[in-house]
Amino acid sequence: MQSQKLSYLEISEALKLLFKQDGIRGLWKGIGSTLLRDVPFSAIYWMSYESIKSFYGEPVAPPSFWLSFVAGAISGSIAAAVTVPFDVVKTHQQIEFGEATLSNGQPKTQRTTLQILRQIYAEYGIRGWFAGTVPRLIKVAPACAIMISSFEYGKVFFNRLASQHFDSETKDAPKVSESKYDYIA
Repeated sequence: MQSQKLSYLEISEALKLLFKQDGIRGLWKGIGSTLLRDVPFSAIYWMSYESIKSFYGEPVAPPSFWLSFVAGAISGSIAAAVTVPFDVVKTHQQIEFGEATLSNGQPKTQRTTLQILRQIYAEYGIRGWFAGTVPRLIKVAPACAIMISSFEYGKVFFNRLASQHFDSETKDAPKVSESKYDYIA
């Protein structure tokens, strides 16, 4: 289901069917499993990132590019690995809904997160909950590394830019002569 390419016509037909069957509430199907994946992911990610950053960085200075890059990759990996079971549940729900929608059928009673976790455990054991861990890590680690290092670099860059602008307008403070590329070192 997820790998199929859909045309705009198929998407619009799917939306019409969704609204016909479930109304506006249909847009929110699967929100529970998505929140169960994303909220803990964010909490674990930011807690890990800040811990790594404070352990290896200087308390007052912004982290170097490489520290934020590596800390982002490690933090993203930890958060992704812990939340894989909820990603597996979300994927199962999407596939069930997609199969029913494509066959123009009413989906079976939507199973809860707990029901899906139990069914996966019964069929595959705990390993089933962690199916797809390696591909998820391959996707999430670089994405988190790039996102947080870009964010940290942007903070430094725009703080310096604002400082230079403020200095040139007030003429009271000395100009910042550091290169915008000092952050990368």
